[in-house]
Amino acid sequence: MSVSPPRPKGPPLNALRAFEAAGRMGGFARAAEELGVTPGAISQHISTLEGWTGTLLFERRSQGVRLTKTGADLLPQFSAAFDELGHAVRALRATTPQPTLHLALLPSIAQLWLAPRLPRLRAALPGLKLSVSAVETPPNLDRELFDLSLFIRKPSHCAGETVICPDVIFPVCSPEIAAHLTTPDQLSSQVLLHDATWFGDWALWADHTGCFLSNIASGPQFSLYSLALEEARNGAGVLMGHRCLVQAALDAGDLVQPFRQIVPTGKALVLETAQSAKLSSEAQVAMQILAEPCA
Repeated sequence: MSVSPPRPKGPPLNALRAFEAAGRMGGFARAAEELGVTPGAISQHISTLEGWTGTLLFERRSQGVRLTKTGADLLPQFSAAFDELGHAVRALRATTPQPTLHLALLPSIAQLWLAPRLPRLRAALPGLKLSVSAVETPPNLDRELFDLSLFIRKPSHCAGETVICPDVIFPVCSPEIAAHLTTPDQLSSQVLLHDATWFGDWALWADHTGCFLSNIASGPQFSLYSLALEEARNGAGVLMGHRCLVQAALDAGDLVQPFRQIVPTGKALVLETAQSAKLSSEAQVAMQILAEPCA
């Protein structure tokens, strides 16, 4: 009679993934955002892993969490393992006979920057199957199954990254409002439109230009930059424009730049692909088209 004793079970894969993300990102909240779960779920996964090993992996403090020495020593091995898993899954997906080009973009970039370029992409790649995901934070391209990402962020100057244009900001408004603006100080009497993602834009511009705005914290706030831009078109107020997002409206005459002062944010419109990925021919063509400098 054969004997089949139960084999020892390892920890759940999700718990290992939570540990690696939390260690690499420096906290449970950021790991939760990357993995698309709640911070509570990350905490539970870590507790499960610590219970399985009988070893603390994180120090819990009032100001956050920090890896223990054991956790810090183990982290590089898990990071390398999940990177390799991501590469293997990407290679597996590449075997499909009808590949899809997956793009991840900031919602405002998808709506205002990518949309006018889609006809050219279709013309250059008539058989292209395109998937566009509007997300708030840049994905980890070595882990997530996106081919390209486009975000306004600080360049990291790493392989696989192309800076399309620097990010500069300046006020924009309808021609009717611009007709009554001759100096930046007059903005204090206008409604200032704010985007939730870049709520500090007005303060940044005012600090760099030396303009005092008594109403800098007032005015409506929008979670979608495209909606704020549409309200600026409608004459609802003055918006802080990011050049790559408002250039088309300026060219069309729907919006006007009433003052010459522009301020660099220290960020840029960055196109990125996975550093270790071998791009398909379709992705290479798409990258060439998307990497063309802004007008």
